Amino acid sequence: MERSKKPVNRSDLRLALGTAYYGFLRRILWVRMRKVFARERSTEELPYRYFSHRTILRRKLKDVDMWMQENKITNLKLATERINGIVIHPGEVFSYWRLIGNPTKRKGYLDGMILRNGGFTAGTGGGLCQLSNLIFWMTIHTPLTVTERHRHGYDVFPDSNRTQPFASGATCSYPHVDLMIRNDTDDDYQLIVNVGDEYLEGEWRVSKKPVYRFEIVERNHEMRAEYWGGYTRHNELYQQIYDENDNFIDERLLIKNSAIMMYPPFLSETEK
Repeated sequence: MERSKKPVNRSDLRLALGTAYYGFLRRILWVRMRKVFARERSTEELPYRYFSHRTILRRKLKDVDMWMQENKITNLKLATERINGIVIHPGEVFSYWRLIGNPTKRKGYLDGMILRNGGFTAGTGGGLCQLSNLIFWMTIHTPLTVTERHRHGYDVFPDSNRTQPFASGATCSYPHVDLMIRNDTDDDYQLIVNVGDEYLEGEWRVSKKPVYRFEIVERNHEMRAEYWGGYTRHNELYQQIYDENDNFIDERLLIKNSAIMMYPPFLSETEK
């Protein structure tokens, strides 16, 4: 069994230098790919819904003040305005951060929760990972191709009313920790996202009636005691494909996840 390395806490200076370096590389990549990025937005929805999902906006998390959740909602409203209705034509690429841009105070973004070094802090634009998580989860239920996705290296909060498998989202950090999706099909796809009263809501729509259905299956989920004294959590997510008559067609390994746990495993319900 492969063992996970002991976590390393990086200094603020190292984090800042790393962000600057990888941010520079990201901007070069954006220039090189500028001709293939999706740009068109439409208020007219494509005729068919491929997959929809929603996630609760105000989730009670241990030791997290609710004002961070309220500020997150403001941040999500600003971000969804930039990507709602975006159409990805065949061969085009959706880039989460290239469309949303830098979430700064000048643009109205507030301090929300940001995960960092296995903990959390308040930072401008915090909470936008909920949107990238939603988009990723919906995307893997469609024929679209995820070309870039990042996961958290730490599992910070224990499961509480979880409806999706562990590590089935996509973290984001401007500009280099991006979510990028390519349309390798012959049809147009459109992303619809909305911040409701209780839920962040989204759907992928498509120009032609879907002929395949996708399901995500979790396997080999485990929590391991590591040699350095901590615990890690692991799983594998598989994508299953069915035809319109619900006949199984194929299955493929989608992602392998590993994360360092920041809470004791096997908590009772009263401790979560």
